[in-house]
Amino acid sequence: MSRRSLASTAALAVLALVALLTQVPAAGQTPSGASKPTATGKPWTPPRTTDGRPDLQGIWTDNTVTPFQRPQQLGTKEFYTDQEFAELSQRARQGDVGEEGNLGAANPQEVRYDLELYGFDRTKVRFGSNKRTSLIVGPEGVVPPILPEARQRNADRVARNKGHEFDSHENRPLSERCILLNQERVPLIPGANEGNLIQIVQGPGYVTLLRETNHSTRVIPTDGRPHVPQNIRLYQGDSVGRWEGNTLVVDTTNFTSLSAFQGSGERLHLVERFTRAADDTLIYQFTVEDPTTWAKSWSAEIPWTKTRGPVYEWACHEGNNMISNILRGARVAEQEAAQKRER
Repeated sequence: MSRRSLASTAALAVLALVALLTQVPAAGQTPSGASKPTATGKPWTPPRTTDGRPDLQGIWTDNTVTPFQRPQQLGTKEFYTDQEFAELSQRARQGDVGEEGNLGAANPQEVRYDLELYGFDRTKVRFGSNKRTSLIVGPEGVVPPILPEARQRNADRVARNKGHEFDSHENRPLSERCILLNQERVPLIPGANEGNLIQIVQGPGYVTLLRETNHSTRVIPTDGRPHVPQNIRLYQGDSVGRWEGNTLVVDTTNFTSLSAFQGSGERLHLVERFTRAADDTLIYQFTVEDPTTWAKSWSAEIPWTKTRGPVYEWACHEGNNMISNILRGARVAEQEAAQKRER
C-alpha cells in the first residue's frame, strides 16, 4: 500500500473513531449567531450532541461564486438588495455571473474539454445567501495593503529561489507537491464548483473537519488545552477550540512562513467561528491578523449549505508525474546547455 493510501486510511480511521463517540445526527445553523425563525415563527433551536454541545455535524458545501474581494466597481457596497440578488441568481443559473462573480474552476478551460464531465456545471453555481458583494466584510471589502517590510520579506523569499526553481522537489510550491493545496489550507476559502465539501464530526473534547480537497483531516481539541510551544511550527498552524454559546471558536497560531496566507509571515493569527443558523445552514467566519504583514486585521464570512454525501477520495498524487517530469526536464535542459558550452 502506498504512503498516500496509508495516510487516507489513517484519516478515515480518525473520523470513524470520533464518530463512535457521538451518534446524534446533524441538523440546523444560524447567521452571525442569530437563529433563523422556523416555519411556525418560533426561534430555531440548534440541536445538541450527547455531551450538550451545539451539533455542527454533517456534510457541508461552501460552493459560491461570490468573489473573495469586492469588485472595484461596487465601491463600498457591502450587500445587494433583494431585487439585485434575485437578478444575480437568475443570471448565475444561466451561467452568467458577470464581473460580480468568480467562476473559478467552472470557467471554460481548454485542457478540461467537457467541464460537466468533472462536475463543473456553471448553471448550478450560486452567490452567497447572505447577499454580500464579497466574502471579505467591511466597507473596503478587500485584503488590506501589505506593509513595506512584508513586501520586502516576500520579495526576498522569491529572490532566494530565483534560478533554483528546478534544483529539487523542495524548490517547488507546496501545492505542486500535494502537501498543501489552496482549498485545504486555513482559513477555508471556497472555490466555485471544485473541492467544496467539508464533513464535520464531533466527539467529547474534539471537533474534526474532513476537507474534500486532498482528503485533509483537521482534528481540533476543545478540551481547554493550550497551544503547543512557539518553537513548534506547522503548515496549518496549531488549532485549539472553545465553545461560546452556540458558536465554535477556533484559535490558530504557530504557522510557518512557508504556508504564507495572502503574503503573511510566521506571526499569522487566525480566529474562526462556526455557527449553525438553521437545519441546512452554517455560517463560517474568520478574522486574520499579522502585525508583520498588515496594519490592521480583516475578516470574511461564508455561508455553508447542508448537502448529501459521501465525500469521495480526492487523490492528488496518484498518477501524478508532475514533479518527476519537471525535474527530469530540467536535467535534460542542463545537459544540453553543458554540451553547447563544450563545443
